[in-house]
Amino acid sequence: MNTLEQIFAAKLLHVKAIKLQPANPFTWASGWKSPFYCDNRKTLSFPELRSFVKTEFARLVMEQFPQAEAVAGVATGAIAQGALVADALHLPFAYVRSKAKDHGMENLIEGELAPGTKVIVVEDLISTGGSSLKAVEALRKHGCEVVGMVAAYTYGFDVATKAFEEAQVKLVTLTNYEAVVAEALRTGYIAQDDVALLNQWRQAPDQWTGK
Repeated sequence: MNTLEQIFAAKLLHVKAIKLQPANPFTWASGWKSPFYCDNRKTLSFPELRSFVKTEFARLVMEQFPQAEAVAGVATGAIAQGALVADALHLPFAYVRSKAKDHGMENLIEGELAPGTKVIVVEDLISTGGSSLKAVEALRKHGCEVVGMVAAYTYGFDVATKAFEEAQVKLVTLTNYEAVVAEALRTGYIAQDDVALLNQWRQAPDQWTGK
């Protein structure tokens, strides 16, 4: 029986939400060169897949974080996903901006979350974990109790694992780097020779040049 990680990895590859280009690397916003690009927002364009993500996220929250009283999405990638999960669980929803607005109410958190509320954070993707944990920090400063985080995908970088441990945030994901690479290899999307290069990149993504 295929695991959730394998099933979702196959679905992401099928809709081309994940692209693996060892020979023609991408450049991330951070400036890092990468043979790997993941855009989970594409899942929103496919009704059946969108429903799958909503259902599996909701199931993970109920199983892993049953104490959650509200859902917070991380802007902008997880706003829609977070709202879908909150709707499925009949919980309040809010989202956390990357920085406070410079006009109006100058909100950093959009929505109504009372101090003391137990919040589950929804994220679309975990790379270094920096922006995700910044949202956690904002919620904690607001007085909320962050019970954990669910994300669609994680690269599994050591820097992110360490950051989540230090922040004492439990992270649960729908799929991950290993499952995607295994599925891509199984279906012939990448060749066996590509796996070593991908793994080399993942061990030191900030130093990888693509050569």
